Amino acid sequence: MLTNITKYLDATAKKYPDKIAFTDGVNKLTFAELRNISHRIAVKICESGFFMKPIAIFMEKSPNAIAANFSAVYSGNYYITLDREMPLVRIEQILQTLKPAIIICDDSTVSVVEQVSTDTNSMTEIWLYDEVSQTELTSESEKAIEAAINHSIDLDPLYVVFTSGSSGIPKGVTACHRSVIDYIENLSELLKVDSTTVFGNQAPLYVDACLKEVYTGIKTGSTAVLIPKEKFMFPVKLIEFLNEHKINTICWVSSALSMVAGFKTFECIKPKHLHTVAFGSELFPVKNLNIWRDALPNARFINLYGPTEATGMSSFYEVNRKFAEDERIPIGKAFKNTEILLIGKDGTVIESNVSEVAGEICIRGSCLSLGYYNDFEKTTDSFVQNPQISVYPDLIYKTGDLGEYNSYGELVYIARKDYQIKHMGYRIELTEIEATFAQSDEITLVCCLYDNIKGKILLYYVGEFTPADAVKALKQKLPRYMLPNKTFRLEQMPLTPNGKIDRTKLMEIYNHGDS
Repeated sequence: MLTNITKYLDATAKKYPDKIAFTDGVNKLTFAELRNISHRIAVKICESGFFMKPIAIFMEKSPNAIAANFSAVYSGNYYITLDREMPLVRIEQILQTLKPAIIICDDSTVSVVEQVSTDTNSMTEIWLYDEVSQTELTSESEKAIEAAINHSIDLDPLYVVFTSGSSGIPKGVTACHRSVIDYIENLSELLKVDSTTVFGNQAPLYVDACLKEVYTGIKTGSTAVLIPKEKFMFPVKLIEFLNEHKINTICWVSSALSMVAGFKTFECIKPKHLHTVAFGSELFPVKNLNIWRDALPNARFINLYGPTEATGMSSFYEVNRKFAEDERIPIGKAFKNTEILLIGKDGTVIESNVSEVAGEICIRGSCLSLGYYNDFEKTTDSFVQNPQISVYPDLIYKTGDLGEYNSYGELVYIARKDYQIKHMGYRIELTEIEATFAQSDEITLVCCLYDNIKGKILLYYVGEFTPADAVKALKQKLPRYMLPNKTFRLEQMPLTPNGKIDRTKLMEIYNHGDS
């Protein structure tokens, strides 16, 4: 019975010691090196007496940063990954919430750490990776690591990922070994990952999306290439990078795939090795899916769905038919050992044979995280009793996402509950406006917002249409009450570090009148 995620790495480092585990195209670590360095730092942590404490890793995205993450786990602690892309105020908020025992940094981040550490927790120790990764390993120190691992159970924390909070303070989602093990077992089987798999990693290390490459890799002996962020600004160079590194599997946010499709990249170059394309986190327009499928007719395309609170992804749909451009790609069915409940406004569960009736998507199973770090109130608001069970405790997570079943009995994501507005007396899904506009060949990326104060629908897009042409095109497809009140054409859509459309930034631009 596997109870600790490090057992994956122990087995793989023994089986494939000299195989590259992670590379960014310049720096690389084999599985044996990854385990060795992780152990060296873990020894230092054990010697300092820390156990079951948060360890912050604040380094440039690199194979070394992943080794530092594992060092926290090998020492019987749990990690939180920070990044220089984060605003300073967010780093401060996270450190204030977390109060880590140690912050492991590199030469590029130590000055930032020194700016914020005194204000957050004077007891926090600051370590340099280059120094602690040289810690001597002995038979006695290895016993300390073994003792720490043996003293832990699968419900102990593995990591904390901070997501946006409605109050403006980030929420720390705390995942345990059990939930990640379940996820990786499911995902490895679904994606058919083995030692020949070469992942192209898009997600930053401080979001749970990177679990797909990091933990699936240490289980199967696959290689993950950390794609430099700047490659995503130039789609042709991005595909060249995929070909150069023989990347055959990607799990990207939908907007990254849409950008490649929207800029007609495949007219210049096509991926030579890709056979598995997984996507998620946002709606993926069918128009762009079809472009990818035409370019890679023999590849598998898989839509993944799931919130951070349920440890990565909870359901999947492998594309097996042609979709009309006004259809939504299903999110399909739940992973093994996971159940998805669609709960209507009256609190009852909507069955899969009832189509086109919207409800809130709720999730149960061992995939659920432990809740929000040091915030029991928010945890109890979101992790609630299963309405189907009244005789014993059974938690479900309320995602805040709306869904419905289609005529095939497949679950389809509609929108966030907070993307549903009331405008001119009508209930409107902002994502419906986005999906409709995205069908146009002239549109690359689109985002729809709502100004609650002035009661205006705002449409931002990247594409060839002028704003006047955009409104004209929408008038042919949408009723009058759904038409945007203001339409803005952008040269470049602002994206979050994870590659999603940055709705908060767009609203800031609008409020400051810079559009």
